[in-house]
Order: sequence, then C-alpha cells, then structure tokens
Amino acid sequence: MRYGACMSEAQPVEHRAQVGALAEAIGARVRGWRTERSWTLDVLADRSGVSRRTLIGIEQGQSNPSVGALLRLSAALGVALAALVEEERPAGLQVTRAGSAPCLWQGSAGGRGLLVGATEPPNVAELWDWVMQPGEQHSSEAHTPGTREVLLVLEGELEVTVAAQSSRLQVGDSAVLAGDQSHGYACAGEAPTRFSMAVLQPGVRG
Repeated sequence: MRYGACMSEAQPVEHRAQVGALAEAIGARVRGWRTERSWTLDVLADRSGVSRRTLIGIEQGQSNPSVGALLRLSAALGVALAALVEEERPAGLQVTRAGSAPCLWQGSAGGRGLLVGATEPPNVAELWDWVMQPGEQHSSEAHTPGTREVLLVLEGELEVTVAAQSSRLQVGDSAVLAGDQSHGYACAGEAPTRFSMAVLQPGVRG
C-alpha cells in the first residue's frame, strides 16, 4: 500500500486513515524483522535505543514514530528507511505518483517532509521533498557512519546547521552535509522554504 501526503484541513478523515495504515504497516514490518532475527523486544530496544514501551506501541500500530526513531530502527535492523514505510516494488522502474509519497515529518505550522523515493541496500540513496513554514525547524541525530546529504533550495531561505557550523541558503544554493554528525534545518525567512534533499547512506546491510 502507498500512503498519502501530510494532513490537510480539507481531508482530516482521509489523513487519519492514511496515518493509521502507515502506522500498522510499519508495526508489522518491525515485528516481522525482529522475529526473523529471533530478537526479543528488549534486544531491539538495546540495539536501537528506542524504548521497549515505544516499540510495543509501534509494533501494535498504535503510535506514529518520529523520523529519528525510524532511522534508529532501520539502522538496528539493517534495512533501508524506505523499507519501513513503502511497499516492495519492482526493481526495474519504481514510480511514486504525486500525492502518494509517505510523509515522515510534519511541522507545527503545516510543513512536511516527504520520502519520494529510495534505492535498495547496500548503498542506499533517498530523495526527499521538504517544505517548511516560517518558524519551523527540524533537528536530526547523527546517522550511520559515512552518510551524506545533498540539498538544493527551491524556494525561500533555509538555515542549515551541522555540529557547530551553520549557513543561510538562498534559492538556487546547494549544500553537502555530513549526515553522520548532528544536523538540522530551519525556515530562515518570512516566507515558506522548499528544498529537495538526497541522503546517501553506504553499507546498509539489507
């Protein structure tokens, strides 16, 4: 199943159904991969840094995990992030139709981060479409060693921070980030910002 975009005031019921379906799918996949490895909940909690209580909620489809929790789980299980949130599709040509990409981040003012495509392990490349409203920001923990992020600002202004470094980007500016360090993004102007981002993650076990 493919899942719809982020919340829309015009379609709250449809959004809740999409979010519920995505949560159930993620829970089933996490539970399936955990049992394949003969891991208990405690083992997965220890390997991922996600609490046992949170894992129970995820596996039962009763919670919508954050991007950070999903990244920790995908790293612990040795699968790509996309494998947690997307259905398996033919390898020759994978098409994600407009409006069907899973929304994995939603800002308090209506911003969203969509995972619009990803390749298979071991060298995973993810493509994201981000929109942030004024005042919104997203902070990310360090990803697995060797991860790099490449982004291009399409609209507005974006503040990018990596460890102690930061830079303000304008339309047409691009940046390469060390994704294996703590980093973050923020809408830097009075208008919304939109940027595309590729995440390159080598050596995913798959």
